[in-house]
Amino acid sequence: MGPRAPNAEARGPVSEAWRAQALAWRDADPDPETRAEIDELLARGDDAGLADRFGARLQFGTAGLRGELGAGPNRMNRVLVRRAASGLGRYLGAGRKVVIGFDARHKSAAFAEDSAAVLAGLGLDVVLLPRPLPTPVLAYAVRHFACDAGVMVTASHNPAADNGYKVYLGDGAQIVEPADAAISAAIDAVGSSGPIAMSDRYRVADDEVVAAYLAAIEAVAGPGPRALRIVYTPVHGVGGALAVEALRRAGFTDVHVVTAQAAPDPDFPTAPFPNPEEPGVLDLATEEARAVGADLVLANDPDADRLAVAVGGRRLTGDEVGCLLADHLLARPATGRERLVVTSVVSSTLLGRIAFDAGAHYERTLTGFKWIVRPALAHPEWDFVLGYEEALGYSVGGIVRDKDGISAALVVAGMAAARKANGETLLDALAELDGRYGRFRTAQRSFRLPRAAQDAVMERVRALPDAEDMRPAADVVVVERPGRRVVFRPSGTEPKLKVYAEVVDDDLEALLSEAIGWAGLE
Repeated sequence: MGPRAPNAEARGPVSEAWRAQALAWRDADPDPETRAEIDELLARGDDAGLADRFGARLQFGTAGLRGELGAGPNRMNRVLVRRAASGLGRYLGAGRKVVIGFDARHKSAAFAEDSAAVLAGLGLDVVLLPRPLPTPVLAYAVRHFACDAGVMVTASHNPAADNGYKVYLGDGAQIVEPADAAISAAIDAVGSSGPIAMSDRYRVADDEVVAAYLAAIEAVAGPGPRALRIVYTPVHGVGGALAVEALRRAGFTDVHVVTAQAAPDPDFPTAPFPNPEEPGVLDLATEEARAVGADLVLANDPDADRLAVAVGGRRLTGDEVGCLLADHLLARPATGRERLVVTSVVSSTLLGRIAFDAGAHYERTLTGFKWIVRPALAHPEWDFVLGYEEALGYSVGGIVRDKDGISAALVVAGMAAARKANGETLLDALAELDGRYGRFRTAQRSFRLPRAAQDAVMERVRALPDAEDMRPAADVVVVERPGRRVVFRPSGTEPKLKVYAEVVDDDLEALLSEAIGWAGLE
């Protein structure tokens, strides 16, 4: 599917203010689909539809841009992307080098090509990746090509109607403040600065960068057995061929790909919400696993920066996979350097216990990999073993300074094969962690709410007597009691408020219910 169709209901004449804005936007729009969308809204006199598109605008922040496809400044479209690219180019300056990647979503290729032409028109050295590729490849390419910045056109695991624009700087990590504010200000200035110059003087890379990425991650699985039957799904995304090739190079050749989800498809026909955390997204994979007698199910989200794992029909949580990875990686022979593991404030505190026993540094950050990689950048003298967040994101070894669902899949496969050689599964590994540390269990609930309602909930939980308010660093509230912990935060990329709960040897569902009551979310 492309942009959502405007409401077909006939209206009256539109206000002159909306008409003027819409016509000016249409005249600057190179996309016949979004020009037609504006014409239809004007012909129907749809003031509400125009107000929705022109009465606000998508804000550029630390997540870049992300939103619904369509016309106007409050949608993702070619006009908005050209302005974003122009602002980024002005922030970087002529002569700087930028690499651009894109996934297989609707308009991704056009957004990437427009960005390349705009940046080249501003005198930057631009490299465009050769085809739709995973986000981790773009993040890797930033340092591989010694770039000053990178752009990835993707909406990751959002529904098919969305797209996005993610920016990295030369360290290979997503932007954080103050760069986000400076780039946003440069984008704001573009609207009044006249026509945007464009040039075709940019280079399209060949597959050498893909080969380099595969070679870089090949050894992360570590030595050990390789007898393992895997069912894999890219959930209609761009990770399929690379993930299977990465597994093959690492020695895992018994891989069954879910046929119905194997090819990139921007409509996500079997998974309207193509996030492996969502109920039902792994159903086809688990059915295939039962049919072929697989030992392990691995799934990437559409841009392959996340990884879901299932064993014996049960999907492991992100915290379970993260702690298994840490325990496994920290048990490998030490390199002689101090080691570091990192997670976010909403993820399990079990990682700290594992790190302490292994003599490794442990840090907790704000949510998002733009923050999780920061301790590693601050301590290049340490070995960055693992960064993870409970939302199925993992970075192994710092090869990619962002989530990488493909390299993480190799390590999980290595763990599972080693357990299978001993007649066990990853569920036995989890039971061992329970025996060592107690039963750490985590869960998350999401509530789709408008922003005003989210703000009201956050004010309510801030008033709890044992609440820790993490502002101004983040709009997060932590309520911690012995053996029980709850975190409340609005999502940065979706209209959701999220509640995270953790217990040790206690009733997880009871705590979640109690926390939902505190917040007035029943």
